[in-house]
Amino acid sequence: MKTLVWAEVVKLAKQSKTYYALGAVFLIECLIFITAYYQGSTILDVLLDSLKQSFYFEGTLLNGNLILYIVLNGLWFNVPLIIMIITSGILTDEYKDGTIQTTLLQAVNKGSFIGAKYIVAVGFTLFIITFMLLSSSALAYSIFGKGDLVVYLQTLNFFPAADAFRRICWAFASGAVAMLFYSVVSVTLAVWIKEAAKTWIAAALFLIITNLLLKLDLGITIANHFFFPKLMDTWQAFFYNEIDWSSVWINNAVLLGYGVLLTSIGVWAFRKQDIG
Repeated sequence: MKTLVWAEVVKLAKQSKTYYALGAVFLIECLIFITAYYQGSTILDVLLDSLKQSFYFEGTLLNGNLILYIVLNGLWFNVPLIIMIITSGILTDEYKDGTIQTTLLQAVNKGSFIGAKYIVAVGFTLFIITFMLLSSSALAYSIFGKGDLVVYLQTLNFFPAADAFRRICWAFASGAVAMLFYSVVSVTLAVWIKEAAKTWIAAALFLIITNLLLKLDLGITIANHFFFPKLMDTWQAFFYNEIDWSSVWINNAVLLGYGVLLTSIGVWAFRKQDIG
């Protein structure tokens, strides 16, 4: 298994689209920074003009913490789409090039082969989220500095600079769980569909439907905890004044459970396939 995982890592590292994905994530961050630099102050002044007459804000509200929160909002669509395209390609490229047949003609266990794909997909996803956190933090704080964070979630919530960064780190960690779910979904779709373009379309459709169902209220608390689209915004819980830790842990545990289930289904389906 270790040999297979390392081989997948090497293949992923040699693919140009891996670096295009990193470049795309970094470009999205840069566009956010540029927009905030030239227009952010004006927007904040309009939104908070009346509040500034009644409240004292430490430092400027247009600061690195606010920019990091904006970057986190890329977890809704942009980042998961990039992750799903790359992780599905770990398998679809093998189908396209015909190398999967060559590999499996050797003494390679099919379960270990597909298992290595899932492991590398998970590793790549965690790498992307870590890259986002480190690169965006370095740029945001160097350009905009630190300060209080103001977030509008049903009401305006204010957090001191130190507390804001702690919450942002927790939000990235929770967001990583959601991104892991998407990466597992993409590999499982690739097992069934096999063709790259069709898999990308299916992945994008899955992502769109998930975001649409996110606002659906099932009316039963426990149902909302097990309906996976309702779990994808768990990272937002860290930007309420009181963090509902029980919901955070339950939601992420359930989402990880779904990821394990989908991985098991994907491994089972791949082992049953006739790779001819």
